[in-house]
Formats: sequence, C-alpha cells, structure tokens
Amino acid sequence: MPRTSRTEELPTPAADPRRAARVALRWISEPDCTEELTHAELLDQAARAAAALTRLGVRAGDRVAVHLPLVPESVIATLACGRLDVVRASLPVGLRPHELRDRIREVGAKVVITADAGQHGGEIQPLKRHVDRALAGCPGVRSVLVVHRRACPVSWRPGRDLWWHDELGRYTEPLPGPYS
Repeated sequence: MPRTSRTEELPTPAADPRRAARVALRWISEPDCTEELTHAELLDQAARAAAALTRLGVRAGDRVAVHLPLVPESVIATLACGRLDVVRASLPVGLRPHELRDRIREVGAKVVITADAGQHGGEIQPLKRHVDRALAGCPGVRSVLVVHRRACPVSWRPGRDLWWHDELGRYTEPLPGPYS
C-alpha cells in the first residue's frame, strides 16, 4: 500500500463531495439514541464553535477547559480549539467541585465548556452545578458555554453563562473551513 508523505496534498472534503457526505462521527448515547455527523457537518460545527470562542475573546495560546461527557460536542470543541491554536484542557466529569476549581486555576482557562448534565450508569450527573461551585474560586473564567444534554434545571449567571446551541446558531451562513 503506498504511503503518503507529509508534503503530499491529501484529499479534502471540499475537493471530494463524496467524503463530505460520509459519516465522520457516530455517537450512541446511554438511553440508546444515535447521532451522526458527516464530515461536512462536523467541520461546519467546528467552524461555528471556533467563531463562538473567538467572539468570547479566545485567542491563540489561550486555554479552554472542557468538562463534557463523551458527546459529539466534545469532539467539536476539540476541533475548534485546534483550529484556533488554543490549548484544550480536559476536565474529567467525575471530578468534585474543589478538584475542578484546582484544575481550572492550574490551566488558567478563560472559558469553560460544560453540559447542563450528563448520564452515566443510569445516573444523572449535574455537571453545570459542579462547574458553578468550582468557579466561585476562579475569577479568570469569563464565560461558560453550556451544552444542553438533559432536561433538568440549571442555575444561570447572566453575562457569563451562554447556551452552546445559541452561540453556534449566531452564524447562519456556512463559515469557511480549514479545508475549503
């Protein structure tokens, strides 16, 4: 099988429409719900997330803390951070609020991406509530992007807390991708 050198140009979704329409990400949730994103949809969502982070003042070299369960938005956040040359700091969902606070301070995150709640082993985990408690000691965090995953009440701090889907939805036109 021929190998591709680092300098050889690889086919891109824009150059190959069949690739853009292929499923790039298939996610099956615990309650047995499936979500699929094509290559084109995944790159579009990553571009929108990168634009949202840029609007929040995130620049190359900054740090974004990601406190998400294994959901498609976690992959999208990773791609968005890579696109902006931003450091993505992963915060495991099992951490307690004081452990989250220590990690967020340690990495110097400006933005935290979390979910309203997650489900693991049949139990609902209140992720946003844990982040709120942790951020009481993190004055450097300016914004919290919240992915809606579970129908549950969440506390809200206006000016800091923003819904992920609202922020990504601000961009109605397709955004240029790195492979366009």
